[in-house]
This record gives sequence, structure tokens and C-alpha cells, in this order.
Amino acid sequence: MRLPTFHGVIRRRILVNFRVDPEVMQARLPPLFRPKLHHGHAIAGICLIRLESVRPRFVPAALGLSSENAAHRIAVRWNTEGGEREGVFIPRRDTGSAMNLLAGGRIFPGEQHRASFAVREAADGIDFSMQSADGETSVRVRGRRGGDLPTSSSFRSVAEASAFFEPGSVGYSVTSDPGRLDGLELRTFGWGVEPLQIDEVHSSYFADEARFPRGSVTFDCALIMRNLEHEWRSAGDLYL
Repeated sequence: MRLPTFHGVIRRRILVNFRVDPEVMQARLPPLFRPKLHHGHAIAGICLIRLESVRPRFVPAALGLSSENAAHRIAVRWNTEGGEREGVFIPRRDTGSAMNLLAGGRIFPGEQHRASFAVREAADGIDFSMQSADGETSVRVRGRRGGDLPTSSSFRSVAEASAFFEPGSVGYSVTSDPGRLDGLELRTFGWGVEPLQIDEVHSSYFADEARFPRGSVTFDCALIMRNLEHEWRSAGDLYL
């Protein structure tokens, strides 16, 4: 049985974004999906999120759980009988929480991989690294809050970037069943992003030239959100 709703606080959420050649990106997607394009580019990235006080709504906040998590994600569109929808396809989820690892895909959507996280955070910056236990995935991000988007970004303003990402609240992630995706909806009570000026960024997933041939993927920008109440809800399974 899956619990319907979890409540908590997003203490910190970083969206590290890359521009990807649409044809290359399409090859990494289940046929149901197509990339959501921005100025001719597919947009993919990593969501690095610290959750606190996560628990079913009827449980006091003091008994909630905290965790560091990472999800590799791709902005996508797909068609349904009710019309076109948009969200994100998630080829991989990693967590530092033993509880998330146990519950993911069982009592709550989203199968997880075990990973270790090292995070040093200050008021104006962050130094983040993650290494999965299976050796398949590593992430390194170091940056400072404030300023503006990089001049090389495909987004002309923070408002434009915010408008692109805000509708992507539903994510479908891979499972051990190749014909089924787990659906999860993130509802935030409030929405606001600001730029994160990146001093260093590396993702083994996007650096893998077997997945993304040289020149097909480029860092675009990073955004950060802080201190938002939120809910996680099941979005149901999607069968391929």
C-alpha cells in the first residue's frame, strides 16, 4: 500500500541545468516522451534537494525525517487523452536516507539508489558533492547565491527560467520494471527561484560521452530555492 501524501519543508533545492541537442535527448527518453524545448534546446539537469520534517500530514513535524537527495531529470511533454501534459522524466534518483531507500518504490513512488553526500553550506554559497554507492553516479557543485544568470544561458531572465521550470511538478521515474514508471507530484506552497553562480559543476551522467556525444550537452545555468513548505503526492503509474 502506498501512502497518498507526505508533507515537509524544502530547506534547499538546486536545479543544475544543461542544454542538450534535442535528437540526442530524444534517444535517452522512453518513446512516450519528447523533450520540452527552449529556444531549440532540450533542457535536462539535476535536482539537488534537502528535505526536512517529511512525514504524513497527521504526524507532528518534530517526528519528520530529513534527507539529502539527487534526481537527474529531463523536461518533457507527452500526449494523453485529455491533451498535452508536461513534467519531467527521471532516469535516476539517489538518496542519503536509509528510510527513503527502503520506502521508495514500495510505500511511496520513486525507487532510489544509495549515495553519500557531503554538503558545506553558508549564507551565500554551497559546496555540494555526491557519490553513489554503486559507483555509477557522481555530482559536484560549488557556487554562490545572487547575481544574474550566465550570459551564455538560453534563458534571457530569471523570470523566463522560472516560468519554464514551474509547470514541471509531475515526475515519472524509472523502476525495476522496464515497462512501468513511478509517478510523483511535488506541490510547493509558494514558488521563487534565484540564480546560483556556479564556480564548479560536474555530473558523471551528463559527462558520459556514450550517452551524450561530445558537444551535445552544455551547462546552462543553476537556480536555487529555499525554505518552502511542500507536499509529495503519488501521480500514479505510467505504463510504456
